[in-house]
Amino acid sequence: MNYLLVPKKIGNLTYRIEPSSQIGMRVPVTIFANETMLQKMLNEKTIDQAINVSTLVGVQKEVIVLPDAHQGYGFPVGGVAAMDVDEGVISPGGVGYDINCGVRLLRTNLSEKDVRPKLKELINNLFHSIPTGLSPKEGCVKVTFSELDEVLVNGVQWAVNNGYGTRDDLDTCEEGGKMANADPNKVSDRAHKRGTPQLGSIGSGNHFLEIQKVEKIFDHAAAKTMGILEEGQISVLIHCGSRGLGHQVCTDYLHICKEAYTKYGISLPDRQLACVPNSSSEGDWYRKAMHSAMNFAWCNRQIISHYTRRSFETIFGQSESDLEMNLVYDVAHNIAKVEEHKIDGQKKPVLVHRKGATRSYPAGRKEIPKKYQKIGQPIFIPGSMGTASWVLLGHPNSMKISFGSTVHGAGRLMSRTRSYKEYNYKDVLEELERKGIVLMSRTKGGVVEEAPQVYKDVDEVAEISDELKMATKVAKLVPIGVIKG
Repeated sequence: MNYLLVPKKIGNLTYRIEPSSQIGMRVPVTIFANETMLQKMLNEKTIDQAINVSTLVGVQKEVIVLPDAHQGYGFPVGGVAAMDVDEGVISPGGVGYDINCGVRLLRTNLSEKDVRPKLKELINNLFHSIPTGLSPKEGCVKVTFSELDEVLVNGVQWAVNNGYGTRDDLDTCEEGGKMANADPNKVSDRAHKRGTPQLGSIGSGNHFLEIQKVEKIFDHAAAKTMGILEEGQISVLIHCGSRGLGHQVCTDYLHICKEAYTKYGISLPDRQLACVPNSSSEGDWYRKAMHSAMNFAWCNRQIISHYTRRSFETIFGQSESDLEMNLVYDVAHNIAKVEEHKIDGQKKPVLVHRKGATRSYPAGRKEIPKKYQKIGQPIFIPGSMGTASWVLLGHPNSMKISFGSTVHGAGRLMSRTRSYKEYNYKDVLEELERKGIVLMSRTKGGVVEEAPQVYKDVDEVAEISDELKMATKVAKLVPIGVIKG
């Protein structure tokens, strides 16, 4: 950490580093955290990375560091930065490798007492129906290269057209589950090859499918609109992204940007921030490839939802409609989108990079589904196997303080390498069993590196979001069954 640039407390849970022309900062860095979280960020490179982002051409207003932030590739994970659409840059590192890693929630009309007697059978069925892990041989759905291109263009619409969902699913996805102006021709053959066998699969790391129960409801009116009606109600949280395809898109365009940025006269404090003007040909190519990967991710989660519904139907002997397995919402992380925000008192279009952050739009925004126009956008913070997940609600204050954004998870406390030194599979499994959580995982290592203790306190992260009114608490969900890679 550059100790000449010490964050100063400017308000409740809010710190700021003012611009330093000496190192080329164009805007301040604003950090939302408590003192413990801030110290953790200072001890690694999280704040240094945010300062580096503040030097980028065309960066607007301020760089945001959220409570779940930790060191990432170039940009901090848990960072938000908006760029001038015409004069600013676009950066693959500011989006990340897992493009549109996101979370969706399905609600049911089942209660815990309905599910407990069949929980192990249900988890077993899900585990054998939905491929998990770093490199599953195939996903739930086999597609050809040409069919994959249709997925990359149409997203969730492709899934619905092919019998893997309903119109209601489209209506409750961010962007309707489809980014316009996607172009599969800007996605490399290598990315195609990696994505073709993985449609309808859950990756490794912190990706999972959890059967959860509603532990507590904080905002009953908002929860009712979402279909969350009572404590003990069963829901399903799905957390995954664009798999090998998205990873390859990021890899390809990082290489392109590293080769190209100097010809545009861009100077960088860290080559991991490799970027190009948003208006450049390379910027246009990356945007079209990124949109393609976003559409793949939405379709991937939709296919997983379809097979989740089939598993419930099989185990409980009722139809999807009888079980009322409705999609509450699907939110995206790791994206860059053009949005309208107030800059210097004037509304203007800006390119918002959200890396490890999620949109948090309030009531009345045209971008959110009609169903939620009166309350605001649902938001989900996933936990990790043994910890809670949270349902939040977009709040008007987020538009003032964080470019309409909030946290996307708890955020890691320790590296995966250190987790192996601190924990072992047997101990983690026994802890989950004591909590009544049924776990099936493709690997023991995947369990150890995602042990609940390696993350920040997700309840604390949700509380900070609520206190700052970036997004407010609706309900707390706790896991009873998990499948993961």
